[in-house]
Amino acid sequence: MAKSKKRSKQAASNVFSGYKPLKSCFDELFCASGAPQETLEALVRSIDSIGAAEFKARQKLANAAFLKGGITFKVYSDKRGQEKIFPFDLIPRPVSGQEWPRLERGLTQRIAALNMFLADVYGEQRLLKEKVIPRELVEGSKGFLKQVKGIKPLNGVYVHVAGIDLIRRPDGGFCVLEDNIRTPSGVSYVLENRRVMKRVFPKVFAQAKVRNVDEYPLRLREALTGIAPQGVAPRLLILTPGPFNSAYFEHSFLARSMGCELVQGQDLFVWQDKVYVKTTKGPQRVGVIYRRVDDQFMDPKVFRPDSLLGVPGIMGAYAKGNVALANAIGNGVADDKAVYPYVPDMIRFYLSEEPILDQVETFICAREKDCEHVLANLSKMVVKAVDESGGYGMLMGPQASKKERDAFAERIRANPRGYIAQPRVEFSTCPTWSGTDMQPRRVDLRPYIVTGKDSWVLPGGLTRVALVEGSYVVNSSQGGGSKDTWVMG
Repeated sequence: MAKSKKRSKQAASNVFSGYKPLKSCFDELFCASGAPQETLEALVRSIDSIGAAEFKARQKLANAAFLKGGITFKVYSDKRGQEKIFPFDLIPRPVSGQEWPRLERGLTQRIAALNMFLADVYGEQRLLKEKVIPRELVEGSKGFLKQVKGIKPLNGVYVHVAGIDLIRRPDGGFCVLEDNIRTPSGVSYVLENRRVMKRVFPKVFAQAKVRNVDEYPLRLREALTGIAPQGVAPRLLILTPGPFNSAYFEHSFLARSMGCELVQGQDLFVWQDKVYVKTTKGPQRVGVIYRRVDDQFMDPKVFRPDSLLGVPGIMGAYAKGNVALANAIGNGVADDKAVYPYVPDMIRFYLSEEPILDQVETFICAREKDCEHVLANLSKMVVKAVDESGGYGMLMGPQASKKERDAFAERIRANPRGYIAQPRVEFSTCPTWSGTDMQPRRVDLRPYIVTGKDSWVLPGGLTRVALVEGSYVVNSSQGGGSKDTWVMG
């Protein structure tokens, strides 16, 4: 009897005691029965052996490390204060070494096709002429910029840095949810998550044989300095909108990690179609700019005349090949949510290959039949504004009230081109610390792809987690957090 009580007390003190996976979702660590997945038994045992009390203490240590390190993001709409510590959950999200190579191939294939699409849409427009994608859909996109038509990047690469959002379906397969190829953010949290995880869980981490992510800054620097104009010193700068931008922590983090300067628009000027940075030694020629400023704010002479964030005349320097910009101006047309459904067609058209990665069924409200279907099935749909991000401009139909759905229906009718809809897909879940115990919370995955002479995929990426019970919205601006992603050896 005493032994039975002792075993019961010990079980109750384990990290995963009482954890129950959701029946409708794939769980990243556990089977539906509640047993650990076969290939992850050792990892689960290793974490479980720490004990709930010790795990809680280490979670507090991790939170303190993020606080002291200033690992933050900003939420413009939060009246309680913009600056937030980025929530981090200590339970890692594993990806097996057997399935990772296929993801790498699929992501590389997708980026190759998107890059060829951008070269084509701002060049010969073969895809539009052959009506693979409707011309009005492409040229009606807010991301399509007539001002850059005919401008070719120095090395022919438009997408130097990409963040592709993936979800895992209930059957365990990955599929693409969204493309981010303008100024994707979040990679700094990948590197910081790993740094903190190594300090807080050194034994667990060492035993798991996790693939390294620390080489990202070096890979990015090599890719960017390799696109400098011929005969120009590959001086690399990161152009930031400034400390009030939501991703400023990342901008400064990457500048430190890559050993390059972090500048704002007023630190640069253009003379004779060449870009210079002001320094204590006088003006210095700039070869490459990793820009974190949106297209419309880059050059007040070409785009928004009221912009104080960009550099007057920089588009002239870019057009003449005197400075390289990463990512290229005009990429927004390729990650327009209404263009996303056509990426498999791009892969077939440009690469003569079948897509390696699946994607979510999508209804384009600009198409009359699709729009009718969406309006008739709003209670089953997730509706997204094509030019919004961060979880804004979105309706979760199954969770919305009738009043909210009716109001959104009016928005769709008023501007059908502005919206797409998808059936709600059950994201996978991962055990997540609720403050008192482990609970299943939905997650997605954003791998990062760096492209220079070839493409390299960061082993892992940013796992975002919906910390609110029952939520499908993983964005940090909507209450989400993150996990360390472990690509297992």
